[in-house]
Amino acid sequence: MSLRLPRVDRILDHPALVSSPALRSIQKRYVNDALADLRRRALAGEISEAPEAEAIARAVARRLAEVMTPRPRALINATGVLLHTNLGRAPLSREAVAAMTAAAGTCELEFEVESGRRGSRLTWLRPLLAALLGAEDVHVVNNGAAALLLACTAVGRPGGVALSRGQMVEIGDGFRVAEMAAAGGAALWEIGSTNRTHVADYAAALTGELPGQSGPVAAILWVHLSNFSQAGFVHQPELAELAALGRARGVPLLADLGSGSLGGIPGEEPTVQEYLSQGADLVTCSGDKLLGGPQAGILAGSAALVGRCRRHPLARALRPDKTTVAALHATALAYAGGQADTLPLRRMIGWSEDQLRARAEALAARLGWPPGQVRASVATVGGGSLPGDTMASVALAVPTRDPSATAAALRQAGVVGRVHAGELLLDLRTVAPEEDEALIAAVRDV
Repeated sequence: MSLRLPRVDRILDHPALVSSPALRSIQKRYVNDALADLRRRALAGEISEAPEAEAIARAVARRLAEVMTPRPRALINATGVLLHTNLGRAPLSREAVAAMTAAAGTCELEFEVESGRRGSRLTWLRPLLAALLGAEDVHVVNNGAAALLLACTAVGRPGGVALSRGQMVEIGDGFRVAEMAAAGGAALWEIGSTNRTHVADYAAALTGELPGQSGPVAAILWVHLSNFSQAGFVHQPELAELAALGRARGVPLLADLGSGSLGGIPGEEPTVQEYLSQGADLVTCSGDKLLGGPQAGILAGSAALVGRCRRHPLARALRPDKTTVAALHATALAYAGGQADTLPLRRMIGWSEDQLRARAEALAARLGWPPGQVRASVATVGGGSLPGDTMASVALAVPTRDPSATAAALRQAGVVGRVHAGELLLDLRTVAPEEDEALIAAVRDV
């Protein structure tokens, strides 16, 4: 079906789109896109009449207003998921935010103030992280997946890496660890089965006995089951067993511990230090999970392997920016100074149920809600960390006849809760006390 669409210039000349010449070309693009969408819908039989020029102009203006608003904007996480990937994972400490702000302008990123010569952006961060992790050396890239990619590419060629089928983890958005490990050109050799892999399976890969192998693998890859667990008739060799096998054959052991825990977290999550002490030659992890810092990828281990990674061309492509370096350094300083419990993530984990209940009752009273709107809740760490682990929490149940509609309205007001068992819950374990006033204001507005 053919539509009689308004002319582009008529739409652009509408008062709703009057603007500066600089914005005119962007508006024209959005108008053309809107007209193309109308033609597509007409051909599909979805519409039979074209909107007036004014309606199109106002729709384009609304869309432009959305994309011209600075994003991402701040939100209050009231979901009860501490490391909510979609909400930015670990909230940063005030010290980390201040460090990022200081580094945002002109800074000593790759400049030695003392000598006036060019320096390295990791000059101050490397030795501090290495000491904290018990590693010979450390390198930093822009996220955990990049750390894994760089390690497997720099260390795993030409023979490739051996990975148990039981550790072929899929993370968010459909990405798979095995595919990321091989994305830089290192072959990935699957060994064992989904539920059981033995040392002998790794040994076969190290001697080139797998079907299709032309020689031994260059590295063993161990991947922590960060977002699921196995039970029943299962078996995986201990990390120390594989380290001993690798040393005997002269093959390095790469260990991916995505959560990046340095300890002090309830549960049985391994730490980077433990992986290194058990014999891993190179450990990769994220900075914005249990470490409680910014998005970053850390490679920690032997000086020789870290050096190979640092000199690989990918290292340049994957390097972190100045604000990430600053925030990670501030986070590391918190650990070094014995102040890790002041990090926002650690504070969330550390609040007692009684503390949360007292806050919830006080908030309910200020909102004029009955005490019965305070509910026992269950929070999770999330972010691909501590799968299956939960912690007792306390939430406010928002009085509403339509929880989903109210949840949508609250999101627009900057608060993200969760609908559970027919109620809209605002879990306070993931809401910082300093956000209470903004939470009250948003709820009152809605």
